Amino acid sequence: MAVPEKPSVEGLEATWGERWESAGTYRFDRSRSREEIYAVDTPPPTVSGYIHVGHVMSYTHTDVIARFQRMAGKMVFYPMGWDDNGLPTERRVQNHFGVRCDPSLPYDPGFDPDALERPNGEPIAVSRPNFVELCGRLTAEDERAYEELFRRLALSVDWSLTYATIDERSRRASQRAFLRLLARDLTYQAEAPTMWDVDFRTAVAQAEIEDREVNGTYHRVTFELEGGGSVEIETSRPELIPACVALVVNPEDGRFRDLVGEHAVAPLFEAPVPIVAHRLADPDKGTGIAMICTFGDMTDVIWWRELSLPTRVVVQRDGTIAPPRWGQPGWESSDVEAATAAHSELAGLTTTRARKRIAELLAASGHLVGEPSPVRHAVKFYERGERPLEIISSRQWFVKTLEFREDLVKRGRELHWHPEHMRARYESWVEGLNSDWCVSRQRFFGVPFPVWYALDDRGEPDHEHPLLAPENRLPVDPSSDVPEGFTAEQRGAPGGFAGDPDVMDTWATSSLTPQIAGRWCEDDDLFARVFPMDLRPQGHDIIRTWLFYTVLKSHLEHDSLPWTNAAISGWVLDPERKKMSKSKGNVVTPMPLLERYGADAVRYWAASARLGADTAFDESQIKVGRRLTIKVLNASRFALSIEAADGAVTETLDRSMLRQLAETIEEATRAFTAYDHARALEVTERFFWSFCDDYLELVKGRAYGARGAGSAASAVSALRAALSVLLRMFGPFLPHVTEEVWSWWREGSVHLASWPTEAELVQAAGGADPAVLDVTAAVLGQVRKFKALNKQSLRARAERVVVRDRPERLAMLEASAADLREAGNIERLETIEGDAFVVETTLAPA
Repeated sequence: MAVPEKPSVEGLEATWGERWESAGTYRFDRSRSREEIYAVDTPPPTVSGYIHVGHVMSYTHTDVIARFQRMAGKMVFYPMGWDDNGLPTERRVQNHFGVRCDPSLPYDPGFDPDALERPNGEPIAVSRPNFVELCGRLTAEDERAYEELFRRLALSVDWSLTYATIDERSRRASQRAFLRLLARDLTYQAEAPTMWDVDFRTAVAQAEIEDREVNGTYHRVTFELEGGGSVEIETSRPELIPACVALVVNPEDGRFRDLVGEHAVAPLFEAPVPIVAHRLADPDKGTGIAMICTFGDMTDVIWWRELSLPTRVVVQRDGTIAPPRWGQPGWESSDVEAATAAHSELAGLTTTRARKRIAELLAASGHLVGEPSPVRHAVKFYERGERPLEIISSRQWFVKTLEFREDLVKRGRELHWHPEHMRARYESWVEGLNSDWCVSRQRFFGVPFPVWYALDDRGEPDHEHPLLAPENRLPVDPSSDVPEGFTAEQRGAPGGFAGDPDVMDTWATSSLTPQIAGRWCEDDDLFARVFPMDLRPQGHDIIRTWLFYTVLKSHLEHDSLPWTNAAISGWVLDPERKKMSKSKGNVVTPMPLLERYGADAVRYWAASARLGADTAFDESQIKVGRRLTIKVLNASRFALSIEAADGAVTETLDRSMLRQLAETIEEATRAFTAYDHARALEVTERFFWSFCDDYLELVKGRAYGARGAGSAASAVSALRAALSVLLRMFGPFLPHVTEEVWSWWREGSVHLASWPTEAELVQAAGGADPAVLDVTAAVLGQVRKFKALNKQSLRARAERVVVRDRPERLAMLEASAADLREAGNIERLETIEGDAFVVETTLAPA
């Protein structure tokens, strides 16, 4: 046994991080059977250049569960991935290097971003391959920084099991999954109305959309009726009047029933539009009659689809109004010249500026009724976007989702949710789906679709008969690879081919993390040992995306859940309970905290937060964790520094303490098994402080031999038995300090030791009553309090102590009276039966 004279928490992270890595402490052993393995679908963090305390909290939650399972006898499969493709990475690369991607440019093998000249600070256009190289370069730097922080935090990940969502294995898995869904008609391509971000210039999926309250303006506009008379509509988007293809009323609304089947005329554009009826028209909204435009919102899409209306799109992909096409098919007008003139006033303007301009035109023509009125209403945004979404008709790839809603709800009910109430969020999302999953994105740094199209004699692509890459060629990049039967010279030429220009939504890859980590179709033996996995840990904000899409993909490909448990962490809020964000400037980064307090202290704060609960950041809680780690060192040093020999545990107080500890083991184990790590920490810590403040003080004298060798041996044996258990119980939370103490007197790693069980202590504890320790500690506490109030040393001699209490409690006190007299320096201890607990102390004369 080698106990240091002055143990310190400083330097433990570097020391033990290196030893764990060199010893392979957390290395996965694939020879174990599936029943012996606990597999974690670790969240691959988005590599966006910074990490905050919210990451620390959620990843600590995962790690304490993994460490418990490892100590409980499982071989833990605990990989780490990096989510490095998608819009966040592209935006970061654009800003960092001052470039923008132009897919029409050729690849420059000698490209050097540091040598670029940027006149007026404008971003430099680079080819897609060069842009992708820059993305890879920056994400590699970010991944190293993330790994360094996670290692310092002591995540017990097997760092040989890493992947990136853009690496070759991930691209191959994503493309394989796509092709297999396509072969089963579960993926399809369609020209359809799609939610579109005009800044990122890409389609977005329903799960990536959020409502934001914004200020708007309602305009009341007159539509003339072809048969005479007029109707008024209210709209917050008058710039879409040239895209109006019908007016709609509720079929039960008697005010307009006679108008159904008639035609109105769109003001300024003299375009005839039918008046139709549909159940979704709200008689109480506005005037009760509304425009159907292609497209203002998703209700327009429903009306357009169910009523088989024509398409007249005026908003372009960059968010501006398209040039006029009046007089062409689908753009009929009784006055083409007037329609073109009015439309020309709007062409090229953003929707916001076009809205203002058309209001002026309507006022001048007499079609604007009264003054526009302000309104505060919800508008849909891409979750990372800054301008409202538009609905653009474009060709996109979709995964069939709507037809599986009932099956997906059932899958959610098969899953064990921690906490259980998070299942309601999943079900609400599934039941509210209104479209299939759009998986294509008009971006650059992502997994490309393994698809080409033959070009006809005019150079037009044949989308009905795509050319697909065989699985044995995956991964492919259609922008540089050539389909079978063609040559590179035929790219883009009539009679040749063109690659699909889009990339997959980042969730299309992230939804395959269990398959990627488990090497689906690449290592069948490993995949059978880890899939379906045991745990998906994640935040509640991405239930509708990452969790849902992973369930969907697994259901379609494997007809099973991807895991059996979902552990859902909450957010870390600022001290005012507001969500942290860079834009608010309230983000707390973890590295200064790790340097100031140490990883174990930060982990203590993180593990104190329960799953599913949003937690306000509180640095004082980290300070508590720091004090706890130091106390573990000092208490352990005391317990291991006593030179008395071990022996049988014979003293009642020792046995009472061990009985309490056995109950604590039971409660902590039950909590961990129920994925309530915070409760496990709470009960362990509560016992530990009582152990230090009460038990150690009560037996200190006896342990040093005040009552002979036999009594000392009992105390020392109980102390060391308790220490062995406590180090293992604290191990998942405080890995560095527990490993340090374990190394003083035990072989191997505490993190590979068995999780403690009640059985370890039952024989030594015998039939002792756990309340003996409580009663004795309560009396000692009162005696010490009296001494402190009288400004006396805690070792000051008490001439007489009288304890009044119930008979059964006094009987317990009698069994530990010798320890109490020694610890309190009490000359005479008397007991008197009574109903209330009272301690009267008389100090010896000074």
